[in-house]
Amino acid sequence: MNAPYDGDRAQGTGAPAPSSGADPGTRLPGQVPGPGPTADRDPYLQDAYDRDPYRSQDLSAQDPVAEVLYDRASHPPPPPGTFQDPGPLYAAPQTSQQGPDPRVWAQTPPPEPDGPSRHLRYGDRTGTTQFVGVDSLVTSAAEEEAELDAFAHLYKDQQAAPGTPVEDVPVAAPAPSKPAGRAAGLLKSSALMAAGTIVSRITGFLRTLVVAAAIGVGTFNDTYQIANTLPTMIYVLVGGGALNAVFIPQLVRAMKNDDDGGQAYANRLLTLVVVLLAAVTTICVLAAPVFITMMSPKIASDPEQMEVAVAFARYCLPTMFFMGVHVVLGQILNARGRFGAMMWTPVLNNIVAIATFGAFIWAFGGFTTSGVSAATVTPEGVRLLGIGTLLGLTVQALAMLPYLRDAGFSLRLRFDWKGHGLGKAARLAKWTFFFVLANQVGLVVVTQLATWAGSIAEKQGHSGTGITGYQYALLLWQMPQAIITVSVMTAVLPRISRSAHDGDAAAVRDDISYGLRTSAVAIVPCAFAFLALGVPMATLLYAGSGSGAQNIGYILMAFGLGLIPYSVQYVVLRGFYAYEDTRTPFYNTVIVAAVNASVSAAAFFVLPARWAVVGMAAAYGLGYAVGVGVAWKRLRKRLGGDLDGAHVRRTYTRLIGACIPAAAVAGGAAYAITQWLGSGVLGSAISLVVGGIALGGVFLVAAKRMRIEELNAMVGMVRGRMGR
Repeated sequence: MNAPYDGDRAQGTGAPAPSSGADPGTRLPGQVPGPGPTADRDPYLQDAYDRDPYRSQDLSAQDPVAEVLYDRASHPPPPPGTFQDPGPLYAAPQTSQQGPDPRVWAQTPPPEPDGPSRHLRYGDRTGTTQFVGVDSLVTSAAEEEAELDAFAHLYKDQQAAPGTPVEDVPVAAPAPSKPAGRAAGLLKSSALMAAGTIVSRITGFLRTLVVAAAIGVGTFNDTYQIANTLPTMIYVLVGGGALNAVFIPQLVRAMKNDDDGGQAYANRLLTLVVVLLAAVTTICVLAAPVFITMMSPKIASDPEQMEVAVAFARYCLPTMFFMGVHVVLGQILNARGRFGAMMWTPVLNNIVAIATFGAFIWAFGGFTTSGVSAATVTPEGVRLLGIGTLLGLTVQALAMLPYLRDAGFSLRLRFDWKGHGLGKAARLAKWTFFFVLANQVGLVVVTQLATWAGSIAEKQGHSGTGITGYQYALLLWQMPQAIITVSVMTAVLPRISRSAHDGDAAAVRDDISYGLRTSAVAIVPCAFAFLALGVPMATLLYAGSGSGAQNIGYILMAFGLGLIPYSVQYVVLRGFYAYEDTRTPFYNTVIVAAVNASVSAAAFFVLPARWAVVGMAAAYGLGYAVGVGVAWKRLRKRLGGDLDGAHVRRTYTRLIGACIPAAAVAGGAAYAITQWLGSGVLGSAISLVVGGIALGGVFLVAAKRMRIEELNAMVGMVRGRMGR
């Protein structure tokens, strides 16, 4: 089998083929030496002492199989300076008269300095470029090998029993590298939180549906909404804003700098929150009538409504204690990279509330049949609703404990607060307190005006036009913000805090730009969807509450476009918090609250009572639009005059341009269907489905024409997940 092959190789070189009678041990001039007789050759030496073991004097004499299996991982390129500089990239290479020196090619090149390589194409580095070849798959040539003994072959026959074949040792395949990228980590964390938030929001909507079916959306529900809103307002005012905005960066720094990974700092913070909220809760329960009067003088003027509202408040106000515990434990987990618990545990609260109001319907009947009001509700009914509301927050807070144990965090009360950084956090929280105070003052003004307008409108036959309609529409309107923007920024905020701590303004800018553009892909279409389909959404969801559902839809439409500046404001303020700047957000919130309160007051005095709350909803978005303009300029100055504004504006402009025709088509289709089938459950469902399909289809076509890269990336990712 070898004779014809050797003859062919000789013919290829132009050398005469060896005759059959020639001595195999001799060779003709210019002929490449062939292998000698098998019996006379040492099987272990092979061609080790051949003058030219690589057969490179004649290219056609080289073994084609060996050339295919030649592995650059075993023979890396020479270090810089070994050979002459190469010529132009596309020039014909010079023909080498001699083969490469094995001693030179066996050297390991040192790492090359910064800058493009002079000996590898495409700017690769000789010190870091890894060549993967056949040797890496079938041998250990790609790994660091021990130095070979030149005389090992002399004793090879003594290393095993006679007749025992020498087996090749299998080489373990290299461990696959784990994908570790910032985008992958953020997407994974955001997806986990988004899933929990979606389930939480869905169960939250089911909760509002059951509440509306049990006690309606009129003035009686207004008393419950005010009592249930009070603990949230007071909690956020006392410490909630500081916990969310100030203590996340502080926890991250404690984990990075403290020897115990920040565990002692977290326990001190938890102890401080427990003591503070326990004292505040006790005072607020005793002062419940004062808070009800402050929130709604209109309700306080009615003795029956006032009695029910105070009873609800004394059951609901203790929930602020469990809110604080839940938030602190959740932020401790967030600082340790565990983002899911804080988003999933509210589902338990919603389940308990659904069961509570379901029991109320089972015991007293639905609102359409019972017509329950502040004058007709029994003390047992008030007690059932109040205890169920308190129990839901209690279960939500206690459900965090298994997650903490799984994360390796041990709870322990620590009262050694002095000298451990809590004073610095308290000084930073001072401005956050004023920030929340300004926001809550605006909310109190809106609550007073909305309850007043709703009471007047209900006497005129228009229910769902008070604070209940405002809160229900606001809850539905904030759902995209909570699912998309909050989830994205909760995962990004620790990274922004680290970058700000390291003085890397470019990384802060890139993360904020990423948060703005990524969230906009969903936020902008949702804003236009609320504008076009607000009425069928509300009439479908709150069909069991009576005629007030349509008025909730009008309020939702007024909220609509304000979702865009509301989301942008949330992202931009995270940049200030990362730099521990809480004063600027305070001034910005004062502007937002002032615009919201003043425009809401104008709507109350100018518009009819039925439409006053609709004007207040529009004022909400207008206030955030003004606030975004102020906050954007301040943050751009803080980051050195660059906030990636051109890129962000281009994304938002294209998204809005794609949504305008989509919203027009969807709104027209929904209006035509409701005129044909009515605003009942069937007509609302069909108009919402048809309008949603029309809006999504037109938007995707227009966005594809406009080449919105963020949307195209998201669509490509979804298709990849679906295997299409």
